[in-house]
Amino acid sequence: MMKLSRLMLAAVAVCGTSAVMAQSSVTIYGRVNTTIEHQKTGNLSKTSMENNNSRIGFKGVEDLGNGLKAGFQLEAGFGSDDGSGPLTFKRQSEVNLSGNFGMVRLGNFYPESYYATSDYIGMHNHETGSSSDALYVDPAWFYGTGNGNKVAYRTPTFNNFWAEASVSMHEKANAAPAVNKNGYDLAANYNNGPLSLGAGYSYWNSNYQASLRGLYTFGQFTLGAYYQRNKNDQVLGGGHGNRNNFRLSGMYVLNASEFHVNVGRANSWSKVDDSAATQWTLGYNYNLSKRTKVYTYYTKVNNGKNASYGYATKDENNNVIRANGLNTSSFAVGVRHNF
Repeated sequence: MMKLSRLMLAAVAVCGTSAVMAQSSVTIYGRVNTTIEHQKTGNLSKTSMENNNSRIGFKGVEDLGNGLKAGFQLEAGFGSDDGSGPLTFKRQSEVNLSGNFGMVRLGNFYPESYYATSDYIGMHNHETGSSSDALYVDPAWFYGTGNGNKVAYRTPTFNNFWAEASVSMHEKANAAPAVNKNGYDLAANYNNGPLSLGAGYSYWNSNYQASLRGLYTFGQFTLGAYYQRNKNDQVLGGGHGNRNNFRLSGMYVLNASEFHVNVGRANSWSKVDDSAATQWTLGYNYNLSKRTKVYTYYTKVNNGKNASYGYATKDENNNVIRANGLNTSSFAVGVRHNF
């Protein structure tokens, strides 16, 4: 009887320990980002209130013990200007397992090659809205498999370096078998104090983009730059060939104020004459707190005769106005709050 009681006590103790080890937590987070803008495309102009990638998300992690954790993240966009929805988790819906081996991710999420390059230096409005990088092109994300049905592996951080590789499965979703191709994405990041470096590569159906990024902070100044090489032979209306794309960005911080400038240049596609474009942006942010800021910016895209980059303005009938050779611009005043 004494032995049985001791065994029962031991079993209760083990169960209690397991319950303590399997700790879990869930966090609700989000961003509300809204602007009033005067936009112009060609000769068409309008003043409107715009949503700048507002979102709400839920993320959680469970400690499974022995260094193993299970996690999830669900993120949905919504229209902060008019409250439109519905809330679907198209922005992100993933489950993951992590440990000393790194992390395995399953689901729907943006490519890390983008975060490692273009997004990383988009400091003035975090790559959202009309002032986001209009010249960056990713064939897998934009024209191929998109962000869903993805399997990714992220390495642990070694000496300030980490990398991620992913495959987006086509699942025979297209009626044309020739374009039922998987998408592939690679990203690498190195962060060491004021210096940050990154690289990205994505591939789909013989089309690719390869990019390199650097960012350096010295005192109150931060300078960033990236370079991108594209090959698009199976998309964009039959294939445009190759092109080079560059962007420079700078930020100066003075107390609660941030002064921003960036300029990007996409050279002409090798098979399309006069298809180059230039984008430049001037911005100012005033941080009311760590989570809330007011800001303003002016951005403009100058398109060549056979280029149509830029934020598309909508007419009074809500039709998108986009055509080769039309320049686009926007002057915006906004508020952004993170929670």
